[in-house]
Amino acid sequence: MQVCVLVLDGAFDTGLSAVLDTFQTANQLAEATHGEPLFRITLSSPSKRAKTQQGLQVPLAALPRVRPDVVVVPALGAKSPLALASVLLREDVAELAALLEKWSRAGSVVAAACTGTFLLARAGLLDGRRATTSWWLAPYFRQCFPKVELDDTRMLVDAKSVVTAGAALAHIDLALWLVRQRSPALARDVAHYLTFDGRASQAAYAMQDHLAHADPLVEKFESWARRNLSRFSLAAAARSVGTSERTLERRLRAVLGKSPLSFVQDLRVEQAIHRLQTSAQSIEEIADAVGYQDGVTLRALLRKKTGRGLRELRLAANPAITAAARPRSRPVGQRRNE
Repeated sequence: MQVCVLVLDGAFDTGLSAVLDTFQTANQLAEATHGEPLFRITLSSPSKRAKTQQGLQVPLAALPRVRPDVVVVPALGAKSPLALASVLLREDVAELAALLEKWSRAGSVVAAACTGTFLLARAGLLDGRRATTSWWLAPYFRQCFPKVELDDTRMLVDAKSVVTAGAALAHIDLALWLVRQRSPALARDVAHYLTFDGRASQAAYAMQDHLAHADPLVEKFESWARRNLSRFSLAAAARSVGTSERTLERRLRAVLGKSPLSFVQDLRVEQAIHRLQTSAQSIEEIADAVGYQDGVTLRALLRKKTGRGLRELRLAANPAITAAARPRSRPVGQRRNE
């Protein structure tokens, strides 16, 4: 999953760090358990450089040419209506708003926490949708964006690929929600590493959304599905976790907002990209390994999900692998697969 974290001048240090630390922990645990990181994180900005509220310089990459799977907007340090009003008039915020609208329309999941939610509303992405924000800024939010169905009693709101979260530590809730879309079991493990402790701590009130959605049945299903991608069937999956197909379908929709088959498709894409970027296997070999009958189907799915062709996906990791995987010769008139 390609995740673009957008960093603007005045970024709230705690929010930015919480998002990055959550994804870094997820990748480290994923490498230990799955043999691969699940998230490719890029820090970008409409500007060439950014400085946090505490004055720390943030190294930035150029904005992605291809829309990312997920865009995260951490909070800005502006904590009052007056300060936020000034931020919303900035040129870089206007540029960011246009970019967010474009990526969202193209299929990216767009997420923000705390004052970052004002930037999503500024882009028009929350009009007619439910959302949440920092509790103390709720009256000002309603004043600025009357078309948004604001529910400031919620820690996190998922509204059709636009996700908003509350203040400060809600950045971790937000990041864990995104991790859970790829792996509920991994989200559980990350939460344990970051917050769960027998001693009195922030765990009493942090991670409320994650705790509400943690589900052992879904985690068992994920574990079985990862081991059986090449021969997956819903009936076998339900038997393996000791439930009916109907119950499994209901539980996955409640926790992940998608069907078992849709979740398995995401796992297959994830594994296919990993093989493309770490091996010289052909697309036909990879298709067979992840459970598709032919490479044509998998190639079309990867293009639909990522907006990239096979060569571009391989080059993103290792140009040498692309060269090794390229056919040495090709009959005249045959279309190249890459």
